[in-house]
Amino acid sequence: MSLGNSPTDDRPSVGRTLQLARIDAKLTVDQISSQTRVRVPIVQAIEQDDFSRCGGDVYARGHVRNIARAVGLDPAELVAQFDAEHGGKPAPTPAAPMFEAERIRSDPRRPNWTGAMIAAIVALIGFVGFTVFSGGDSKDDTPTAVDATADDKGSGGATSEAPSAEPTESAIAQAPADKVTVKIVASDGKSWISAKGHDGSTLEETVLQQGGSVTVQDDERINLILGNAGAVQLFVNGREVDNDFQLGQVERISYTKGDPEVG
Repeated sequence: MSLGNSPTDDRPSVGRTLQLARIDAKLTVDQISSQTRVRVPIVQAIEQDDFSRCGGDVYARGHVRNIARAVGLDPAELVAQFDAEHGGKPAPTPAAPMFEAERIRSDPRRPNWTGAMIAAIVALIGFVGFTVFSGGDSKDDTPTAVDATADDKGSGGATSEAPSAEPTESAIAQAPADKVTVKIVASDGKSWISAKGHDGSTLEETVLQQGGSVTVQDDERINLILGNAGAVQLFVNGREVDNDFQLGQVERISYTKGDPEVG
């Protein structure tokens, strides 16, 4: 088990600064996207200091400015740092392409409910006419769904049932030895959680309501950030982990396949 370390230099990168401010503000990536109209994948890439998805430095500066405002930082300071890290302020770009790149797609056309209703009425009339003129005196020998089920049970045949989509409580206890599995339960209140794999990919990022839980898994290591850490219980590789987290506290912690340590 290893705790998250602070950056070695005094000034974290632009993306890291925005990510830490968002976490301290207890905001999710989806909430930032809704406030700034910057798409979720672009917000996630910026927090990893990957500005290639922004479409150019002009758009990247605009995204940095909007996200900084949303998380309570000084936009001018963050934009100046971005310029210093990316070769200075870019030349002005016409506004039209920017709006074109971020244009929100219009809603699809609504279905024609009137036509569908007319078709349904015509089908109903045809069915009634067929029933009347086909001579309803002969009984249909086709077994009903209830009869078919009864026949299956009577003949000893097993009925097939779709497997439950809900994971069983034993799933965490049977965690594979070649992976690291962490289950987070919000037992004493609401908690914001962020879980990332060993390669930096986002496994889960959500707000757990009291009583809610989530399970994440990775081949090597899971890095966690827990908001209101005192409200959660952790189960790592099938075992509950004791901790002294406090309510309202933010904790950064990571687990590997060998955790929790035996003894």
